[in-house]
Amino acid sequence: MDINQHRNGLSKVWNKLEQGHLTIGFIGGSITEDGRAAHNWPEPVTRWFVESFPNARIAVENAAIGATGSDLAVFRADRDLIDRACDLVFIEFAVNDNGTPSERRMRAREGLIRKLLAEGRSNLVIVYTYCQDMYDAMSRSEVPASILEFEQLAEHYGISSVWMGLHAWNEVKKGRMTWDEWLPDGLHPTHRGSLSYGQSVISFLERERITAPSLESVDKEKPLPTPLNPCHWENTQLLPFEEVQLEGPWTIRRSTVVLPRVDRILSTSAIGAKLSFSFVGRGVALAFDFGKKSAEFSYRLDGADAITTCRQRPDWCGDGGWFQIYWIADELKEGTHHIELEVVHGNRLDCKGTNFHLGLIGILK
Repeated sequence: MDINQHRNGLSKVWNKLEQGHLTIGFIGGSITEDGRAAHNWPEPVTRWFVESFPNARIAVENAAIGATGSDLAVFRADRDLIDRACDLVFIEFAVNDNGTPSERRMRAREGLIRKLLAEGRSNLVIVYTYCQDMYDAMSRSEVPASILEFEQLAEHYGISSVWMGLHAWNEVKKGRMTWDEWLPDGLHPTHRGSLSYGQSVISFLERERITAPSLESVDKEKPLPTPLNPCHWENTQLLPFEEVQLEGPWTIRRSTVVLPRVDRILSTSAIGAKLSFSFVGRGVALAFDFGKKSAEFSYRLDGADAITTCRQRPDWCGDGGWFQIYWIADELKEGTHHIELEVVHGNRLDCKGTNFHLGLIGILK
């Protein structure tokens, strides 16, 4: 597999630049997010657009969040990318989806892709970074499974892709940079590695720009193809906090400090605080500000026996700040369902608090 896979082109991008404005969206994990890591690969890519098209106004919507996967992205795509009118969206989840079972990640990825394409506004590019689990396959000149599955979707939907990790790998092999210049901690590139990732995308864009058809010859929008997986997760929605019944001391508040990329949180720190809600659909997920000071919770779905969560808190996990998704169910019979939930202490050494900060309630239709 080559580094660049050119498929259906970026006609919408060049058209927008001709009109004098372009909005670029990024969604993925910590390798892509901005904020503390101002050197990440979207920076050189954005600067290339600014330099190459000085008469166009370039806007950036970086919706990437560290330690999150495509399953959370399907619930954020509307608010963070589609509603922001992104013309070009880069998707980076091959690493963060790596440990997710194949069926689950393929449902989420196809749902995300279909959701972004359904609007007919955006061109998409899928990019692949690197994690240590990919080493054995790449050392044998093979394609890691997480990337190979993404390529199945890319081929089916005619989406171009850039294997940034392979570009950086080749630079190390050629002696252009050392491994620790690429990945000082084994996963996250800093300035030199991020520049390598960005350069591979810039090379892709320059080739696309040269081979782009004239605007007059661009084909009309085609309907979405039949899904590869009929159980894909395109049809999702968020349940407003105002529709949740509460018992105990709760607040709804802005989350600019707790979770900067989340609009509002439903919050309590009281053991025994309860909430409940009904929904229509075939699945439901909750996403939290999660860390070592986070509470656990006990819940009942449709009156069944209570389940108490026991979520892992890795050593790298802080007291909070990890936007973590928890799936209650994703294969329910279609219809109306009911959730009852109670906040509990984790009662373990790695559970040091009772903060319950709910960032979203996602419904799978």
